[in-house]
Amino acid sequence: MEPRRRGTWSPSPGFRGLLLLVYALATIAAEQEVENLSGLSPNPEKAIFVVRENGTICLMAEFAAKLIVPYDVSAPNFVDTLPEQAYIPLSRAAEERGKCGSNESELQISWIDKAYTLRLYFVKESRNTSAGPEAWWKMNKVQFVYDSSEHTYFKEAVNPGKHTVTTRHLSALVTPAGKSYECQAQQTISLASSDHQKAVVLLLSEIRLQPFDIRSDYVFSEGHKCRVDQTEQLEETLPLVLGLILGLIIVITLGVYHIHLKMTANQVQIPRDRSEYKHMG
Repeated sequence: MEPRRRGTWSPSPGFRGLLLLVYALATIAAEQEVENLSGLSPNPEKAIFVVRENGTICLMAEFAAKLIVPYDVSAPNFVDTLPEQAYIPLSRAAEERGKCGSNESELQISWIDKAYTLRLYFVKESRNTSAGPEAWWKMNKVQFVYDSSEHTYFKEAVNPGKHTVTTRHLSALVTPAGKSYECQAQQTISLASSDHQKAVVLLLSEIRLQPFDIRSDYVFSEGHKCRVDQTEQLEETLPLVLGLILGLIIVITLGVYHIHLKMTANQVQIPRDRSEYKHMG
């Protein structure tokens, strides 16, 4: 009886296809891995998200967000309608997705069983100037999808259903390339509706955001402060600077006056009355 020959195992085409599918799904999952780190913030209204691509952080976002959504409710006569507003905060328990690219990035946040979905889009641009090439990034689009039949924030809405609102020609959070955007002040962004609903307002505050060129995991690059923060900082420091300048002027004036007194005290006093000259000798 001849011994059985040992041969190399070759997977079937179907099995190879399954392996490729598993690998592809794992790769996609790795590229779109997003961490919700909101629980690390002491501010209960602030959300923190980190997007990883191939195991490396490529987008970091920290901010507090609230959306003001107008809607109609039935009047007491059940014929007319009355305007109402829903105040929808961003949930710290939100589900998230993300996508990074060399020139485009995206952060998608959903909460309450996807009744609310907020999408933030970022783009990096560059141009040649007389001083050399100049590059920056900005938030160029915001989209919000909401379901007015959800009862947490909508109370008996007329004609409830899903609606989508989107910004038009947005250019916000403009920041030099390689830096993070930083702003404590509130930013207001208007989103228009395509189905004749009233405009929705997105309020962002306590923002620290960087969608490109992150050099180290969990570490923001140098911050680029918004103009409002720069103005407030100037208003806070200006009285201190003026006080220091005023104090310095007073010290210099007193010093000059003291020196003047010493110099005049050492000079010989010439009598103003001629009768006093006879006493000088």
